[in-house]
Amino acid sequence: MTIQSLPPLPARLTHLEADAFVRRCQAEGVGGAEAVWQIDAHALEVFDSSAIATLLAVARLAHRRGARLQVQSMPDRLRALAALYGVSELLPA
Repeated sequence: MTIQSLPPLPARLTHLEADAFVRRCQAEGVGGAEAVWQIDAHALEVFDSSAIATLLAVARLAHRRGARLQVQSMPDRLRALAALYGVSELLPA
């Protein structure tokens, strides 16, 4: 298994920051069999549902490149939002 650290989530992630973050991950993410893309979410403080959409977009990028996404240190509020939308299993820790 190859682990690659992607850029950590910023302190603020709303619709204004989402596209730029996905582009950064797209540029830095390397795929391959059994690759794991890790994103550290501990700094995330200000966010809306765009944070979930952003993580799902990165997860789709990873999947297309033969990798999978792993979100580390997900704040409780973000975890609750993922559960509310029914996508928790798509954003594993």
